[in-house]
Amino acid sequence: MKIPPQKNTPDYIRFIGLAFQMMALIGLGGYLGHRLDAQTSYSFPVWLLTGSFLGTLIAFYQLFKSLPPNRD
Repeated sequence: MKIPPQKNTPDYIRFIGLAFQMMALIGLGGYLGHRLDAQTSYSFPVWLLTGSFLGTLIAFYQLFKSLPPNRD
C-alpha cells in the first residue's frame, strides 16, 4: 500500500529548511572571513566581519525571495 505524495509542503518544513540555509550561509561567510583573517596581519577582524555581514545579506535575500507575494 503506497501513500500518495503530498502536493503542498507544510509551512513549518519550508521554514525549517530556510533556517538551516541561513545558518549555513552565515556560518560559511564567517568561516571564510576567519580563514582570510588568519592569513593577513590585521589586528582587527575585518574579513570575519565582512564575511559574516555578506552571509547575512545573502541569507536575508534568500528569505525575502522565498516569501509569498502580498495579496491584499
